Amino acid sequence: MTRVKVCGHTREADVRASVDAGVDAIGVISDVPVETPREVSRERATELLEAVPPLVSGVLVTMSETVEAARELAAETQPDAVQIHGTLDPDEVAALAAAIPQSVLVALDHDADLDAYAAAADGLVVDSLGEAGGGGTGRTHDWDRTAEVVETLDVPILLAGGLTPENVAEAVETIQPFGVDTASGVELEGGVKDHDAVERFVDRVESDQVVA
Repeated sequence: MTRVKVCGHTREADVRASVDAGVDAIGVISDVPVETPREVSRERATELLEAVPPLVSGVLVTMSETVEAARELAAETQPDAVQIHGTLDPDEVAALAAAIPQSVLVALDHDADLDAYAAAADGLVVDSLGEAGGGGTGRTHDWDRTAEVVETLDVPILLAGGLTPENVAEAVETIQPFGVDTASGVELEGGVKDHDAVERFVDRVESDQVVA
């Protein structure tokens, strides 16, 4: 069963709507150096992650530049998992994973050296990152190449980058990832989720698996 993560929540109402739609993971973005309407303060991140109910994962998405900064942010916000966007090298990712109780995901561009990070992290998010390393670009990438990564790497792979209710079923069929991750693809505007689009996104993922 392909998991669904919706990232970039800024409002409790959107968290509730995503949970009601059946998503598996709620992403909340904090401590990133790039300009994005989806970033919230660490205090707000804590509130949003507290609103995630049991059996749904709350994921802190950050670009902390050091292991200690990421560890402190995780300790303060108390997510179920931490997703780092390429600011730490593989050794630092391994050190972070050893220092915190949460699972550690790493978001990387689709043409990055994924092997080294796969050995250090609990999972990879293969995305179409911007020049500064942030996600939410709304751009897709080479799904065929990512399908090869899914087959060769022994670590959960989440597909991100330009996924929408209109193309996610094709993406799942092509790649067969552990999970899919969307942010801008289900928004009315930056940081504000389109609840109908979230429902359609989840439905398309589930319907593809029923057909398969």
